[in-house]
Amino acid sequence: QVQLVESGGGLVQPGGSLRLSCAASGSIFSINAMAWYRQAPGKQRERVAVISSDGSTNYADSVKDRFTISRDNAKNTVYLQMNSLKPEDTAVYYCNVWSTPVGGLPLSSWGQGTQVTVSS
Repeated sequence: QVQLVESGGGLVQPGGSLRLSCAASGSIFSINAMAWYRQAPGKQRERVAVISSDGSTNYADSVKDRFTISRDNAKNTVYLQMNSLKPEDTAVYYCNVWSTPVGGLPLSSWGQGTQVTVSS
């Protein structure tokens, strides 16, 4: 089983920055894709950014040039650097990790979510 622990959310003014972290732990053989999703009140969960095992990245159009996803494979951790934040970025942010456990099949795991609020 894989556990994900997120941190870094909070309240920030428009134009500000936040950095989210998500650390994976457990009986992990390998980690494949790592991603960040968000869900605003009354809206569907959407993928914000994804980074593959080879480091290639993909972003939602709404966050391109403002957010940067990265990973530290030695720490089994994925980050989301969020700059130039806007009120419409307000949401609960979730990390998602595809991993292969020791002796198991690939599985998808979700973090508990961290609130990001952008408001003056």
